[in-house]
Amino acid sequence: MSTPKDIQSTPRRFGRLWRFFQEVPLLGWLTGALAAVLAEQFVGLDLAHLVDLPKIPVLFGFENALKKPELIPGTVLYILMIYLAPTLLVGRLLQLPANRVAGFLARRWPVASVVFHLALLYAVLHIWSDINDYRVIVVKITLIAVMLTLSLNVINGYMGEFSCSHPGFMALGAYAGSVVTIVLFTNSSMYGPAVLPPAIGPYLFPVALFVGGCVAAVGALAVAIPSFRTRGDYLAIISLAFTFIVKSLIENLEIVGGPRGMRGQPDWSNLPVVFVCTVVCVAVINNFVRSTHGLALNAVRDNEMAAEAMTINTQRTKMIAFLFSAFWAGVAGVLFAHVLRYVNPGTFGLQQLAEVLAMMYFGGLNSIYGSIVGAVSINLMSEMLRPLEIWKWILIPLLLILVMIFRPTGLIAFRDFDPVRLIQPKGKERSKLEA
Repeated sequence: MSTPKDIQSTPRRFGRLWRFFQEVPLLGWLTGALAAVLAEQFVGLDLAHLVDLPKIPVLFGFENALKKPELIPGTVLYILMIYLAPTLLVGRLLQLPANRVAGFLARRWPVASVVFHLALLYAVLHIWSDINDYRVIVVKITLIAVMLTLSLNVINGYMGEFSCSHPGFMALGAYAGSVVTIVLFTNSSMYGPAVLPPAIGPYLFPVALFVGGCVAAVGALAVAIPSFRTRGDYLAIISLAFTFIVKSLIENLEIVGGPRGMRGQPDWSNLPVVFVCTVVCVAVINNFVRSTHGLALNAVRDNEMAAEAMTINTQRTKMIAFLFSAFWAGVAGVLFAHVLRYVNPGTFGLQQLAEVLAMMYFGGLNSIYGSIVGAVSINLMSEMLRPLEIWKWILIPLLLILVMIFRPTGLIAFRDFDPVRLIQPKGKERSKLEA
């Protein structure tokens, strides 16, 4: 039986353990994660058989544990030996050299330091997802969800309004981008032979992304023009109506497949393309919200009348932010359509709206960190709890309710995202850098 003294000493033990690892820089943790995924690549199958698992767990073993509870001990051992132990050991062992390398790069070539960290992150994702095709799909859908959540946070978080139009923007981008790639570069039964040589299609795929984003931004005008002339909850009502209008319009347009949907998109949304688009989206949105326009947006959110008194053009500020947000939702829609290689009007309905709202509010308002954490957490939980079927949609909302009770603004809200500070070394090397 635990005594009061034992209970009091537990936080101290955790404190000592935290201090043991707190000076490991991000470079060290990424190197540890790289060691973990390499270990799974080379010895994962043998270790899985050793702990009585039929195969390598797809998503950290949750699918095994939920389908067959007798596999829980083996799954826990696998996670500890493949993921946790290599990450912690390598990260701690490389603490000193990782700090020195991170400090050297931060002092000499800060941009190269950011690129190097991103390259390590991509290597971890690529090797981890190389185990099977399902992991690749999960990683790509999660990255697209990060883009979608970030773009919605510009409106619902930084601007302080409540928009329900992102499924509509995503649908416009998905269909517009699909039409561009299928008509120009694909021999299809719907549109006939390709207009341009298919070989040059992958190099012109950014054109489809740009067109999809622009079409979504133009569609956003249908919401912004009437909404921003009013006050209160009118944006939520008009944006929800916009989503239903777009969905109904696509369902009744035979030129884009009607209710049957559109298929045959080229397989150009590979992992490098989606990863680069996500990095660009995070960087651009982060610069936007930290710019003068972003600060004006925060002023409008906090007190619109006071912002107008400070000579801020509130209508113009909100309009730019709304179109900017819709553009990135459209780009996410193009990537989504080319990952699945099929789009259907039913995909962009209330369930899509509920998911993106859940990701944003779970992670946190006014926070790039929060949007990333919310999108990754909700997507992975949704996939890992898939064996529970209908019970999954009871557990996830229950978790969201608990977060809303104890953390009303989300897990990581109102926190600036500074990538340069994030990749800086820890301990003595950081003191040298600041000096």
